[in-house]
Amino acid sequence: MRIASWNWGGRPHAGTVSADGRECTPLAVKDPDRGALELVRRLAGGAPLPPPAGPRLPVDAVTLRAPLPRPRRNLFCVGRNYRAHAEELAGTVFRDAVAQQEGWPIVFTKVPETVIGPHDTVRLPGRAVSEQIDYECELAVVIGRAGRDIPRSRALEHVLGYTVCNDVSARDVQVRHQQWHLGKSFDTFCPMGPWIVTADELDGQATRIRGWVTPAGGHAELRQDGRTQAMIFDIPCLVETISRGITLQPGDIIATGTPSGVGMGFTPPRWLRHGDVVRVEIDGIGAIENRFEEH
Repeated sequence: MRIASWNWGGRPHAGTVSADGRECTPLAVKDPDRGALELVRRLAGGAPLPPPAGPRLPVDAVTLRAPLPRPRRNLFCVGRNYRAHAEELAGTVFRDAVAQQEGWPIVFTKVPETVIGPHDTVRLPGRAVSEQIDYECELAVVIGRAGRDIPRSRALEHVLGYTVCNDVSARDVQVRHQQWHLGKSFDTFCPMGPWIVTADELDGQATRIRGWVTPAGGHAELRQDGRTQAMIFDIPCLVETISRGITLQPGDIIATGTPSGVGMGFTPPRWLRHGDVVRVEIDGIGAIENRFEEH
């Protein structure tokens, strides 16, 4: 099943999307401003979905929002979870941190205000704030069933489904503050969508992530191409680790890390500039595509 959030007729809606991704059906959710959150909770609890609230519409006729446009709290994010990505950072300013990573995943957060829709514009913060804006194409896990201290053997029972995200990063801000939260948390720095695909239709541990950058006035370049089988810490491990002493709630989001090919990994680095477009596509889900602009 695909569940999504969109704007149409001047109002927000949430509902289901057809298997071919061409049509959407609005459902009678109580608070469509929260996107598909009510649907996540219902599906996780085994409750029936609400009835339709209007006719089916072509997806091309609506404006897709992030499926969870107002997350109830910070997103959980995982750093350096693909060996090739960790290796490409070994020659950068993060070399010491890469060498120190052993045994446990790196987990940081992004604030809810980072989340935008699958085709919304990412706002570059201005060069006085950051000159090193980077992309990270990622699979995001959406938690369905609440739980704390979840063992890895039961972890996938708590996963409702998966979506696509771009963990946009200000690398110089990460270095400046010697931690990642501020450099990851600028407004609009987490495009997400186009919808959530439920776990009964997609194995998040066996899919492919690709990312293209189209420089302003140029042609699309495939920069990232990886498979989730190559994660250092798999999805059950991430759910187990993050839930230790922390109760995961329906609608919580875990961004699982990015494959190699980020802008920082090139020599010289290839930072995003005004007018660049980044497309992230994951097999079995779909694609998001966002333009980066200075404001």
